[in-house]
Amino acid sequence: MIDLLLLMLERVGLLIIVAFLLSRMHSFRQILHNEYGWKEKLLLVLLFGGFGVISNYTGIVIQENNLILSQVWQGDLGAESAIANTRIMGVAIGGLFGGPLVGFGAGLIAGLHRWTIGGFTDVACAISTILSGIVTGLIGKRLNKQTNKGIWLVVIIGILMECVQMGIILMVAKPFTAALQLVQIISLPMIIVNGFGMLVFMLIFQTILQEEERMRALQTNKALYIADQTLPFFRKGLNADSCKNVAEIILALTNANAVAITDHHQVLAHVGLAGDHHLTQKKLSTKLTQKAIDQGRILKAYSSEQIECYNPNCPLQAAIVIPLQVHKKTIGTLKLYFTKISQMDKIEQELSEGLGKLISTQLELAEAEIQSKLLKDAEIKALQAQVHPHFLFNAINTISALCRTDAEKARYLLIKLAAFFRRNLQGARQMLIPLEKELEHVEAYLSLEEARYPDKYQIEYQIEPAIKKVFIPPFTIQPIVENAIRHAFPKLDPGQKGCVTIRAFTENKEMVFITEDNGKGISQELLSKLGNQEIDSAQGTGNAIYNIKQRMKEIYGEEAVFSIESQRGLGTKVIIRIPMDTKKWRDQYADSIYSR
Repeated sequence: MIDLLLLMLERVGLLIIVAFLLSRMHSFRQILHNEYGWKEKLLLVLLFGGFGVISNYTGIVIQENNLILSQVWQGDLGAESAIANTRIMGVAIGGLFGGPLVGFGAGLIAGLHRWTIGGFTDVACAISTILSGIVTGLIGKRLNKQTNKGIWLVVIIGILMECVQMGIILMVAKPFTAALQLVQIISLPMIIVNGFGMLVFMLIFQTILQEEERMRALQTNKALYIADQTLPFFRKGLNADSCKNVAEIILALTNANAVAITDHHQVLAHVGLAGDHHLTQKKLSTKLTQKAIDQGRILKAYSSEQIECYNPNCPLQAAIVIPLQVHKKTIGTLKLYFTKISQMDKIEQELSEGLGKLISTQLELAEAEIQSKLLKDAEIKALQAQVHPHFLFNAINTISALCRTDAEKARYLLIKLAAFFRRNLQGARQMLIPLEKELEHVEAYLSLEEARYPDKYQIEYQIEPAIKKVFIPPFTIQPIVENAIRHAFPKLDPGQKGCVTIRAFTENKEMVFITEDNGKGISQELLSKLGNQEIDSAQGTGNAIYNIKQRMKEIYGEEAVFSIESQRGLGTKVIIRIPMDTKKWRDQYADSIYSR
C-alpha cells in the first residue's frame, strides 16, 4: 500500500506541473475568473478531460493484487487487471470550476477513455467518472471557490467522489471478490492522493485569483490616487495649463514614456519623449488619435506604423488612446505612449482605461460645477442689476425740480445718477472690483438721497487709504447703506439727523467692513432671518442682505464672516470680514469664465 501511495504521488506530480504551467497563461487566468462563453467552456471540457486521459495513461496497473511496474504509459488492460490513478481529481476540479456542462463533458471524455482501456473495472470506472463530473458540476455552481473554506470543501468533495468510485466498483465490477480485494488495496492511497492533489490544485488556482485581486486593488488604488491628484486641475476645464499638470502627474505615476491630452482639434499637452514633434497647441500629430475621437472607443497600437506619426524617427513604438467623454460625447483623448511594446502590458492597459473613465467623470463633474456656478452667478447678477423703480423716479423728479431753481446742482445730480447706473452695470458684469469703486457707488447713491432730503442724514467715512485698491465683491457696501437709509430712519424728530458710519480697515490679516446707523434697530425675530433666507418686503425685494451673504459664501467659502448686531431703538451694525489675501481670489476669478 505504501509503495502504491508513493507511486501515485509521483504520478499526481505530473498533473500539478501541468496545472502550474497553465496558471501562467493569461487565457487560463481569464477562465478561472469566469470570463468565458461556449468556446471557453469547450476548452475547459477538453482541458480537464485531458487531465483524466493523462491519469488513465499514467496509472499504475493492479493485477491479481500485485503492482505491475513494467509500463509507465498504460495501453490495453487484461481482463483481470485494473488501474489505480487520479482520474477523478481532474474531472472533479473541472466540474467545480466550469459547472455541470464542463463537469459532464470532462467526465464523459475521461470515463469513455477509461472504458476503452479495458480491465474488469472499466464499466464501473467509466460510470463513476461521468457521475463525478455531473455531481461536482452541480456543486460548483454554488461553491465560492475564492475562500479558504472553499478550498477544504473542494478537498472533501474530491475525497467523497473517490469514495463513491470505490462503492461503484464494489457494486458493478465482477467478480465481487476481486473487486473487494482491489478496493482494499487501492482505496486508501487513491483517497489520500486525490485529496492531496485537489488541495494543491486549489492552492495554485487560489493564488492566481488572489494575485489578480491584488493587482486590481493596486490598479484601483493608483487610479484613484491619480484621480485625486488631477481633480483640482480638471476643475479648471480642459485647457493647456490644466492638461499639462495632469499629464505630468500621470507620467510620474505610470510606466508610460510619454503622456498626451488632446481636445477635438489640437494637442493640449504632451510630456515625456517625442516632445520635439508632438507639439502642444498644434493640430493632432497622429492619425490614431483622430480615429479614437471619431470612433469614440479605446484604440491600441503595437508598432510605430499603427501609431501613424508623421515623423519617421519617432521613438514611440506602442500607444493606448482613450477617448474622454462628457455626456457620452467625445471631447478629447488621453494618450499613453511607450518605447517598447512589452511595457504596454495588461496591467498598464487596464490602469489607462480606468484613468480614462475617472477623468471623463471628473470632466463631467467639473462641467456640472461650472453650470451650477453660472446659474448662481446669473441669479446673483440679476439681483445686482435690479434698480428699484421708485428710486429712479424720485431721482428724476428731484433733478427735474432743481432744473428750475438750481441748474448747477441738477447737472451735478445727473452726473451722480449716471455714475450710479454705470456702477450698477459694471458690478453686474464683474465678480470683484476695487474698494474705491464700491465707495464711488455708495457716494453716488447718497448724493441723490441727500438731494431729496437735505440735512436729514449725516454720513461718516472711516476708510484706511491703503486698502482702497483692494478688490472686493461689488454691491457689498452700497446695498447695506441703502437699507439703512430706507429702513433705519422712517420717522425723525425735527432737527434730528440720521447718522450712517462706513468703516473699512484691516485686522488680523482680514479686511473688515462695518456699516453702522443710529436708527430704529431690528427686531430679534427679523434679525434671525436676515441673511439666512429670502424675505418678502412691500418696499422692495428684501433680499439685499441675503444676496450679499450668498456671494461672500460663493467666493470665500468659510473664510468670510457676515454678522448683524442690532437692538430696538439703538441702531444696527453690519460687519463683514473677508480674507486679506486678495491676490489669491483676484487671480482665481481672473483666470475663470466667471470674471467675464
